[in-house]
Amino acid sequence: MAFSSNTGGVMAEINVTPLVDVMLVLLIIFMITAPLMQHKVKIELPEKSVVDREPLSSQPISLAVKTNGDLFWNDEPLLMSTLDRRLRVEARREPQPMLEIRADKTTRYGVLQDVMGVAKVAGMKKIGFVTTPEGK
Repeated sequence: MAFSSNTGGVMAEINVTPLVDVMLVLLIIFMITAPLMQHKVKIELPEKSVVDREPLSSQPISLAVKTNGDLFWNDEPLLMSTLDRRLRVEARREPQPMLEIRADKTTRYGVLQDVMGVAKVAGMKKIGFVTTPEGK
């Protein structure tokens, strides 16, 4: 603090030099970072499209997976051991049918992973998941 020579008391003035220094540093930082915040990477997102189904000769295969791991091929019971053989036969068909997997909400992911692994090894290229529409 500075002392006044004419009154003999203490001067009550604030030293603003450090405040100005801090404000100038902040101003420079914001001037540098503000243009960087407005730069965005432009990408083209895929648009929703409706895929036409294959001809009627290629009906999709409905594979239901229950919570306990039971499999149903077009609503007929199927053992996991015979799934590979049936998928290999279907994978050789031309055009290859779509494999639609339906699973319960509580089905373990490990079971679905096994089913998808068997389908991939069998040569199935068109695999999809069937879900219930929102609101139902």
